[in-house]
Amino acid sequence: MTLFSKIKSGSAKDLLQFFKSTSFSKAILVGIAITVPIIFGIWSDRFEIGLALCFGAFWSSPSDVSGSYRHKKNGILLSAFLAMVVSFIGGYLRLFSPLLLVPVLGILVFAISIIAVYGFRASLISFSGLLALVLSFAHTVETIEVYQYALLIGLGGLWYLVLSTLLYRLNPKAQTEEIMSEAFLLTAEYLETRSELLRPLVDRKKLQSEILKLQSALTEKHETLREILIQSRTRSGKSNYQGKRLLVFVELIDILETAMANPVQYDKMDALFEEHPEYVQSFQNLVSEIAKQLKGIGEAGQDSRRYPSNAKLSKSFEVVRRQIESFNGDESRTDYRQYLILQNLFEYQEKQFEKLKQIKWLLGNPDSKAIDFIDRDISKRFIVHQDYDPKILWRNLSLKSTIFKHALRLAVTVMIGYVLGILFDFQNPYWILLTIIVIMRPSYGLTKSRTKDRIIGTLVGGGIASGLVFMIQDPYVYGGLGIASLVIALSMVQKNYKASATFITLSVVFVYAIIKPNVLTVIQFRILDTLIGALLSFLALRFLWPAWSFLEIRTTVESSIKANRAFLNCIAIFYENKGKVSTNYRISRKEAFLETSNLSSAFQRMAQEPKSKQKNLDKIGILKYVYSAE
Repeated sequence: MTLFSKIKSGSAKDLLQFFKSTSFSKAILVGIAITVPIIFGIWSDRFEIGLALCFGAFWSSPSDVSGSYRHKKNGILLSAFLAMVVSFIGGYLRLFSPLLLVPVLGILVFAISIIAVYGFRASLISFSGLLALVLSFAHTVETIEVYQYALLIGLGGLWYLVLSTLLYRLNPKAQTEEIMSEAFLLTAEYLETRSELLRPLVDRKKLQSEILKLQSALTEKHETLREILIQSRTRSGKSNYQGKRLLVFVELIDILETAMANPVQYDKMDALFEEHPEYVQSFQNLVSEIAKQLKGIGEAGQDSRRYPSNAKLSKSFEVVRRQIESFNGDESRTDYRQYLILQNLFEYQEKQFEKLKQIKWLLGNPDSKAIDFIDRDISKRFIVHQDYDPKILWRNLSLKSTIFKHALRLAVTVMIGYVLGILFDFQNPYWILLTIIVIMRPSYGLTKSRTKDRIIGTLVGGGIASGLVFMIQDPYVYGGLGIASLVIALSMVQKNYKASATFITLSVVFVYAIIKPNVLTVIQFRILDTLIGALLSFLALRFLWPAWSFLEIRTTVESSIKANRAFLNCIAIFYENKGKVSTNYRISRKEAFLETSNLSSAFQRMAQEPKSKQKNLDKIGILKYVYSAE
């Protein structure tokens, strides 16, 4: 196969995976949810009703993310309710004088943003409310009353919930299979990267950094899988499918832990492999084959017929086994510790192989009577429920809270952006506000990267749109391209924000090309408003109550030390008593992994901040490497 053929084959495979992903399915769902009401409004000559339903559906969609169905449903309902209330208030804000409107706008932005103290899904609900608030400036209700418009917003949210529920009922396993597949692929990449550490001349510091990033990504996937598998199983009763996937999930975690619990003494390993370089390739082939097996399972999904055979892996084990036996039988060998290093490394890989075979057996649809399922009451102990105590909100009303500072910063920046838009008579000042709420995040690094991606995406999208508008003059084509661009943008927003920003710009321009003849002016203002919003966001994060990571790293380090100490105690108890691995052991392991991941994420955030704010970065780096057991 030629290089071009391989690239073409890989691209086609990636494209197929993209179209099969839940991100694309959800984007199609959102496209249907907002298009149908608009078509209904135009057809029935009730455009404002259709527009309100469209907005309600769109603003309810952000909280429709991976997790249990119950959490998704509640998130969509709360988003719809918040959007309805905010739209009702926003509908009357235009009656205020600018002097009164600006502070009210700031108070509303702060009140909506502070909701994020209740976790990730709450932050998405908050984002829906901010979208509703900002876009209430984009449209003046004319043919219906404001309260009717607000109620229709809520109805639009219910319309989206119906569609989302229908999609879930049609394919309830899609979310589980996709995240499970991603966990397999990340675990395979983790093992493959670890195998590179065996080479004596590689940049180990760089590889260890990549390993820590993979651990953080895996921990995130593990948390999502726990919520889906355990909560769904708890509420729906006994499910063989969920039970088997839960056992597969446990084996995947065990593979990760076994890898982390077998650190390599690189000085001794380098000396051994320098003397016997043939062992490097043999062990690398062994680890790489295990990684390939995991990758093959992840790509095959539910089709067990496509799982890779164990024949090649068994052959790799036999090659290494013979080499170790030959090495042990060499009478000229003087250092017995070298044999122990090889034997321990080999036994560690054998443990991984056993877990791999167990995974294949579980996914091969065995008789349920032969499976020892995990007790539901035990599995529930692994889920951490979000606390919605009002005291949490009260405790966060302080400059010590990152979310409080973010809400305050966002409120002030939105007020400044709105004042600038009014003073300089921008065509669409709400675009500045929209850019601010989309770009600005609590952390410096993420805001910086989103600012850059948003600017590049808007410029590229504006350039492409200008060329297409010159070549195409058909409003129906504009409509089709606008919907297609929006679907692609929504499906890529989590994985490639730069590309998403490009397609969002294309979608906006095509919509305006239908309703306004001077579309090039629209493109110019779109780019200008984006640049102003991005600049304000970046300056605000730099100078308005900045939340530098070094101010909070102590708490993160303490939590990590506490969790890892508890895990080490459980390990000591396990080796003292032997027997089966206890539930307490697995729970403490989960907490240790989670806190180590939090420490790694904090380190990465600090590394993205200005050099002057990277205090004790080297010490924290050493600590996280120690925790990773590398």
